[in-house]
Amino acid sequence: MEFERRRHDHSHVNIAALVDVVFLLLLFFMLTSHLMQEPAIKIKLPESKTAEYQKEEIKTIYISKEGDVFFRDVKVNLKDLQSLVKGALKDDGHDFVKIKADKESDVGVLVSVIDEVRLAGVKNYSIVTERK
Repeated sequence: MEFERRRHDHSHVNIAALVDVVFLLLLFFMLTSHLMQEPAIKIKLPESKTAEYQKEEIKTIYISKEGDVFFRDVKVNLKDLQSLVKGALKDDGHDFVKIKADKESDVGVLVSVIDEVRLAGVKNYSIVTERK
């Protein structure tokens, strides 16, 4: 009487395809993270111990050290800021505007920008700082 021997198949998982996919994802995220750049307007943000990180928005107003106001990387006159912000808004009640002012800029300019933003109908705005 002959008994049939059991075959012990060793199952091996081929992970070459998985390694390829992980490598491509890593490469994709490395390349796209380098393509996201800050605007070329030189400002030094004030520091804050309670600052929170938030995703960068399109609607950002910059105030340079000299008091120049920039909206969407274009230098604007303070009088025109209200109409430009109104034109950029999609939903007055839920849109959000960030204000990035240089720490050496004049506070009067910052207050004027905040006034123009509020007159444009923006209820949600913040002044951006850096964490120490």
